[in-house]
Parts: sequence; C-alpha cells; structure tokens
Amino acid sequence: MDPRKYNIYFHTHTISGIIIAALLYVIFFAGSFSFFKDDIAAWQKGRSEVGHKFDPPYNHLIDSLSQHYNLRGRNFNFYLLRQGQGTYVDMTASQDTTISKPKPKAKKGEGRKRGRGRQQDDDAAYFRYHYADKKTGDYSDSYDMAEFLYRLHFLAQLNQVGINIGTPFGYLVAGIVAFLFLFALITGLLLHWDKIKSNFFLFRPMSKWKTVWTDMHTALGVIGFPFQLVFAVTGVVLIVNYVLLAPFADLLYKGDTEKLYESLQYNKTMKVDYTYKPMSGNFDMDAFVGKWQNEWKGSQITRIYIRNYMDESMQVSLESKPNPGTNFAGSGFATVNIASGKVLEQKSPNTDGNYIDGVKSLVYHLHFGDFGGKPLRIVFFLLGLMGCAVIISGIMIWLVARDKVATELRKRRFNFWASNFFLAACLSMLPVTAFTFVMVKMLDHVDQSVIYKTYFYSWLVLGIYLMILRSLPRMNRHTLLLSVVLCLGVPIANGISTGLWIWNTWQQGAFDIFFIDALFLVLAGSCAYAFTRVNTEAKTFKVLSLAKKAPEKVLKTSVVRE
Repeated sequence: MDPRKYNIYFHTHTISGIIIAALLYVIFFAGSFSFFKDDIAAWQKGRSEVGHKFDPPYNHLIDSLSQHYNLRGRNFNFYLLRQGQGTYVDMTASQDTTISKPKPKAKKGEGRKRGRGRQQDDDAAYFRYHYADKKTGDYSDSYDMAEFLYRLHFLAQLNQVGINIGTPFGYLVAGIVAFLFLFALITGLLLHWDKIKSNFFLFRPMSKWKTVWTDMHTALGVIGFPFQLVFAVTGVVLIVNYVLLAPFADLLYKGDTEKLYESLQYNKTMKVDYTYKPMSGNFDMDAFVGKWQNEWKGSQITRIYIRNYMDESMQVSLESKPNPGTNFAGSGFATVNIASGKVLEQKSPNTDGNYIDGVKSLVYHLHFGDFGGKPLRIVFFLLGLMGCAVIISGIMIWLVARDKVATELRKRRFNFWASNFFLAACLSMLPVTAFTFVMVKMLDHVDQSVIYKTYFYSWLVLGIYLMILRSLPRMNRHTLLLSVVLCLGVPIANGISTGLWIWNTWQQGAFDIFFIDALFLVLAGSCAYAFTRVNTEAKTFKVLSLAKKAPEKVLKTSVVRE
C-alpha cells in the first residue's frame, strides 16, 4: 500500500476509534444483553412467559377504566409489548365537550411532556397494563433491567441531562458514535487489507505486549467485521433516520415530516369527526381483536387505535407484523367503522408486503436478531462481546504504542490516564450490571429511579476506585474477582427472593428465567478462569516515567493477558 494512504488510514482509524471508545463499549455491552430483553424481564418479575399465551383482556381493561372515567368520545392508543404479554395504553380526553374537563392552563415555560412516562392532563391517562395479573402501572413503576439495558445501548439516559439542542441529546450522541464507528470499521479494513490473507489466523501470545494486543485486535476485528458493519449501518439508520429523511421531507412533502413518516408506515393518522350520536349496542373488543388475529395467522398485532369511543363515528385500526420465522418482511393494517362493520382499508401482513416493508424489516431484524430464535441471539451476544474485546485491545495498542522513552513525560502521563479512564469505565460494566441484577431482587421496591441510582452510582464509585489503583493488571484482577462473586450472586439472589432456583426453573419449563441464571453462571466461570490466568501470567512493563533523566525510577504498571 502507498505509505501516504497507509498513514491516512492509520491515523483516521486511530483517532476515530479513541474518540468513541468508551461510549462504543457501553453500546456494545448493553446491546449484547438487550438480545435477551424478554428473558431479563421475565427473570426480574419472577414469572416465566415462555409458552404462555394470554387472551388479551381488553374488555376487562375498558370496564375498569369506565369505573373512573366517562369513556364516551375518547381516543385510545394501545402499544403492545414485543413479547405479547402486555401493552402501554394512551387515553386522551373525550372529544365530547359535554364530558371532557377543561385542560388546565400551562404555566409559563411549562408544557406537556412527550415521550415515555410523559405527564398528561387530569382527564387523560398513560399507563402500562399486564395481561397475566391484570395490573396497571405507569412507565416508571413498570421499568425493569431489560428496559434499562435496552435503552442504555442507544444512550437514551443521556436525554435527561438537560442539554436542549432541539433533538434528544442521547440519541444524537449515539448517532454520532454509530457514524464514527462505521468510519473506523471502513478505515480499519483498508488499513489491514493487504495483510488479511497472511495474518488472518496469526496470533502470537508469547510475543511482546504490543504484538499480543495487535494480533487480538486484528484477528477479532476481521472475524467480527461483517457483524459490526451490519450493526454500524443499521444503528445509523435507526438512530439518525430523521437526519437522513429531512431532505426528502423538504423536497417531496414540502417540509411535512408527519406525512413523510406516514408514507413510510411509521405513523398512522386517523382523523374522525365526532358526531355526538351514541352508537347503539356494545363493542366487544376482545372478539374484534381475536377475529383479526385469527385472520392474520402467523403474525402479531402490534398497535391498536380507537377513535371516538362509543360514538356513531367510532373507528378502530389495527397494525400487525408477521413473525420473522414465518415471513421475514411485511406489515399489515385494517381500519373498521364499528357502527356499520365496514372495512375502510386493509393490508395483509402475510401477503401484501411491499418495498418499504422489505427495507424496514431488513434493518430491524438484522439489528435486533429476532429472526433466528435463541441460538441466533446467543451468537449475536457473543459477537457483541467480541466487539467489546476489540475495543479494549484497541485502547491497549494505543497505549503501548505510545509508551516510548523518547516521548515527552507529560504526553506519556496523559496517555496513561486516558487509558486508565477508558478501561476503568469499560471493565467495571460487568460487575456493576451483575450488582444491579442482585439488588433488583433484594430490594422491596424497584422502579426507574431505583435502577438508575443503583447502576450509575455503583458505576461511578467502582470506576473511581479502579482509576485510583493506577495499575492496569490490578484493575483487571479486581474487576474479574468482583465479576465472579457478583455473577454468582445473580442466581443466588433470584433463588432466595423468589424460590426459583435454577434447578426448579428447569423442571418447571421456565426456560427464560433459567437462561438468565445460567448465563450469569457461565459469565462467572469465564471470569474465574480469566482471573487465574491473569493472576499467574500478568507481566509488568514501564508505562510512565517519573523523570526523563532517571529511567530507573518508574511507576510500573502492566497490561494483562486475558
């Protein structure tokens, strides 16, 4: 390769990788656990949902609401959970002005909050409803570790830091990281292109540390390149699609983004005039939804919209997606006028797929890995952790390559502390995650605030402690030992708090709960093995000279062989 091109690829790959290293590790780590989101949710609730099919009790829900509200003329949006065990319900104030209460005037500087957990006026409601126990709760009360890790993998928690730049701050940061990651992947491939064939299987664990980390970074990076490229591309599309679509909204829809998103089948607008004429008879929502579910066999209803409830103009619309194992791409919807029974519009999720369905399904299924069952999610989980190893090895290559006697002392100190910070933030994630899993089982009350405080405070404390050590091998040993103890504590905490010991869940067929306990036992065993190797084979190397003219006085630290 031309030396000039090599230098360009090398420096751009290094700079882009270092800038996003810690955040990218967080995304990969949390995203890997998010492949088991449904299993984690079942584990925390202590209620297996494998093989349990519930007939959604919508009639019971509406009857319960009618005891507290006059429902006539209201609009309902049901956002069904992915595993089909519950739904979020968004109920607006009534369209009937003789029933609805006047909305309170917002104070200056205040407005209605949008998004999950948003506040409503007194005559509206937004809550989560679970089919099995028929219990309701707001978003914060229903928050669990599955939701936390899922949203952490695209940095949604950063949306709450109070930085107002016209778009959610966390999503923007995640989009920038995804874009820079894509850039680092391409430049990394170009950088190693000439030696991919000769060095693909090259790994020299007994060589000097720079060689060890370089071989690991190159080998794992090349092996995991297709997976990482898929996630970089789909991540960019999912996170910053509003930026990609903005020019098309201006060009084709005269700036009407709502109409653009409706054309792309993201939103659905239902404008129905209220007639003030009560609808005769009753509406059996269970039977209505069941009829369409039977008609769309092999698919799952994902959203339900009700407009002008029990008015003569009442309309109900359903959206459905096919199961990936049955039909990889597709989407369906149906809108029915309830009074007349007339189907106003209809699209089958199984037979009427179009180009938009194909593109959207390809992006979503490849990113979430939901089309191959548990075996594929396990493979994706391992590839995600492999991405974490690539990031760690990249940090170590950067550090070791700059640990030269000729380098200025201030630069060597900066390089060490930068690496110390990155590694402390990254390596502490596993013990902190396991600790939070233990605490959600041992605490009497768990909601969004409790999970936030437990996870982020423990992460901060452990990260500071590891940085104070100023020793990379000690940092690694401490995190591995903590990971062993805390990962073992996850199934123990579950057994003590719920009685669902790992052998009981296996016998009961509660394989979702069993899987999470087994996963942490495997992680504990892996960390124990790594700890024994690190404890016996770690070697020191000089990373930070305290004086230029006195090389015999050094602050010794080392990297470790994992």
